[in-house]
Amino acid sequence: MLRTLLSPRVVGLHLLTIGVLVAFILLGRWQLGVFQDSGKPHAAVDPAPVGVATLAQVGGQMDGEAVGRRVAAEGTYEAARQLLVADRRPDVDAPGGNVSRGHGYWVLTPIRLDDGTLMPVVRGWAAGADDPGVAAVPQGRVTVHGRLRGQQGTDSVQRRAEGLPQGQVQTVSTGELINLWAGQKLRTGFMVAQPPSGSLTQVKIRPPEVGGTLTWRNLAYAANWWIFAGFAVFMWFHFVRDAVRADRDRDKSPEMVLEG
Repeated sequence: MLRTLLSPRVVGLHLLTIGVLVAFILLGRWQLGVFQDSGKPHAAVDPAPVGVATLAQVGGQMDGEAVGRRVAAEGTYEAARQLLVADRRPDVDAPGGNVSRGHGYWVLTPIRLDDGTLMPVVRGWAAGADDPGVAAVPQGRVTVHGRLRGQQGTDSVQRRAEGLPQGQVQTVSTGELINLWAGQKLRTGFMVAQPPSGSLTQVKIRPPEVGGTLTWRNLAYAANWWIFAGFAVFMWFHFVRDAVRADRDRDKSPEMVLEG
């Protein structure tokens, strides 16, 4: 049997089967990867900037399709109403609260639009409350470009047990800001300025994303390749078995002739 398995003809079959198995397994893994990637969120079409008032309503909810959209706001910053969002990293999607305690602040300054409403704007990120960029609020009429985000829930972060100093908040919550900026008409959500204001650090914010759609046919293709690999093993076993039997029969035939 060993002589048969190591014969040139059968060794060639071994090598061919190994090559086919490797190719089919890799092809199956490739199709599986395509299937998995199809379900991941991906960047949507990034429309041209629009006025912030068209997407951020007063007293209404923000449409999910507005999140991440590029917007522009014209008006004047109200430095007296500026707040620091404590325990934040320079990434709008990074966790806040105690998880990021001591990592810095978002500088939140409202801009008064021409219709008299206020739009919260994260002008940038500062490592400390005494950063020069915090106090350097642009004066006069400005045009701010950036991306839009929905408001954050007040319970979306783990708050400090001892509370925060005056002038600081943990989240950008429309409901909380209405109380802090009493008597003002406030638009929902907030803008993240791009570029940031003055010497402040840019807060990273991603463009709009859409959920992926799983392409089940790629999963079926992966299964097909692996079934082919299994069939190749079956055929290898079938041919090797026949070769061994043929050699055994050939070895026995002279003995049978002598006995006759």
